[in-house]
Amino acid sequence: MLYQTQYNSPIGKILLVSDEQYLIGAWIEGQKYFANTIKNQNIKQEQNKILTETKRWLDAYFDGKEPSIQQLSLLPSGSEFQKKVWKILREIPYGKTITYGEIKNRLQLETKRNVSAQAVGSAVGHNPISIIIPCHRVVGKDGNLTGYAGGIDKKIKLLMLEGLDMEQFYVPK
Repeated sequence: MLYQTQYNSPIGKILLVSDEQYLIGAWIEGQKYFANTIKNQNIKQEQNKILTETKRWLDAYFDGKEPSIQQLSLLPSGSEFQKKVWKILREIPYGKTITYGEIKNRLQLETKRNVSAQAVGSAVGHNPISIIIPCHRVVGKDGNLTGYAGGIDKKIKLLMLEGLDMEQFYVPK
């Protein structure tokens, strides 16, 4: 059985979905791939312990605090490659960024195989637990603010909330 609730955030409504043990989804309303991992499943419109903890985490985050991702039990659904990318995303410190190229290089060192930047970008874009698994902290080389499934405007707001100096970034034409 899955459970869902909505969270009203400063960047819009967020759909939260869990099972009995794990948070399995957090999608910003209107984002690309919205709720794509829970299609055709029986979902109760009901809050449980996991969803309550997630809302507390999001409250702290949007209050400008640095809640630990370790506080939450997460189980994103995806391929093994996607899970490796999302593991790297979980390691990006609050208020810091990483480039797609840096993720690619880390994966190539770890797997001893060639990894394409497009595959990394696709995995980042398909992250089913937005904000908490911080895909908004991934930027293009030289500060290019590209590729956020929730929208570049929301990515900018999240990075500003985390205190990043936005002078170092730009939105591609």
